[in-house]
Amino acid sequence: MKLADMLHANLNLVTLFPRLGMTLGFGDKNVEQCCQTQGVSPDFFLLICNAYTFDTYQPPIEEIIETDMSGLLPFLLASHKYYLKERLPHIEQQLNSITKNIARQQKTVLDNFFKEYKNEVINHFLYEEDTVFPYISAVENRSEMASFRIDNFEKNHSNIEDKLIDLTNIIIKYLPEKWQEKEKISILLDLLHLSNDLHRHTLIEEKILIPYVEFLEKRLSNEK
Repeated sequence: MKLADMLHANLNLVTLFPRLGMTLGFGDKNVEQCCQTQGVSPDFFLLICNAYTFDTYQPPIEEIIETDMSGLLPFLLASHKYYLKERLPHIEQQLNSITKNIARQQKTVLDNFFKEYKNEVINHFLYEEDTVFPYISAVENRSEMASFRIDNFEKNHSNIEDKLIDLTNIIIKYLPEKWQEKEKISILLDLLHLSNDLHRHTLIEEKILIPYVEFLEKRLSNEK
């Protein structure tokens, strides 16, 4: 399949490609050719794209362990950076623009809500980067960290996109009618896109990351 055709089939992948090390301008090259040019594992690339595209996609563990997973943690870290450095600041800027002339009480509610949400996302990612990812690197290298298991992460894995739905409802229901309508629509579209992207991010962690690390844990246990 040509990579351009794959992108036309799901335009949301356009924001995913850079996080996978893929850049636009690939002409008529197919997926494998583009991946080879960019130094990306084709199997890993397709695994992530499928999980990102289809809610019901659940790769069998055999497919996961046969795939070169060396790009998984860099991809997840790139996604964190994308959310924190690009998407959230962009939405915050839009929010500041549409609230600067509304009633103080409404502005305070929106500002505080978004600030709390951003802090929640930051803490969520810090936990993954400071605790979960180092653990995964350790078990990949057949080292064990006795104080942690991936089921600890699975049990406490929260859906950080849920509060974005609440923020969307606040904007829809409580900002003044017929007031900066274009700006409200613009931020709503960005919120919906971010919510969907974070949902896909969660699915990738649950359907690929967790089964992969569970396999690594079992392998390490069997080698003792």
